[in-house]
Amino acid sequence: METAEHITRLREEGELFARAATAAGLDAEVPTCPGWQVRDLVQHLGGVHRWATAYVVTGNPNPSNEKEDARYFAAIGDRELLPAYQSAHAALVEALCGAPPDLACWTFLTAPSPLAFWARRQAHETTIHRVDAEAAAGMPSSCAPRFGADGIDELLTGFFSRTRG
Repeated sequence: METAEHITRLREEGELFARAATAAGLDAEVPTCPGWQVRDLVQHLGGVHRWATAYVVTGNPNPSNEKEDARYFAAIGDRELLPAYQSAHAALVEALCGAPPDLACWTFLTAPSPLAFWARRQAHETTIHRVDAEAAAGMPSSCAPRFGADGIDELLTGFFSRTRG
């Protein structure tokens, strides 16, 4: 899949995620993430989006540490949680759309480019959690077969091929 396709999927999946999280309600249990409520899911995905955006925007060539990352995952109150997620998602999409093709920054999986990596990784991260939010709302759906196959490819050739895979 092309980077532009991943960015399109990210945009659409993020919107579907927010709708499903709203429909489920923040207190709903997430059956696919034992011990989590929807608020945990929204908090997590918003933090991941803020973290990824920082790499794309700053071009940071080094992996961050837990202390540095804490600012992206700081707790947000329930009233602000979904708007904060939507803002983080929009900022990520905007950053990826505006990034140069030769973007240079840290990544943690092999990819044709950092831009291709972040677009793909965030599209799949968002899709997985969209499915989680839909499960919490009792409204599960699926994803396009080609995109699903791309996600499986990322898992097998990216994550499982790592030393810690």
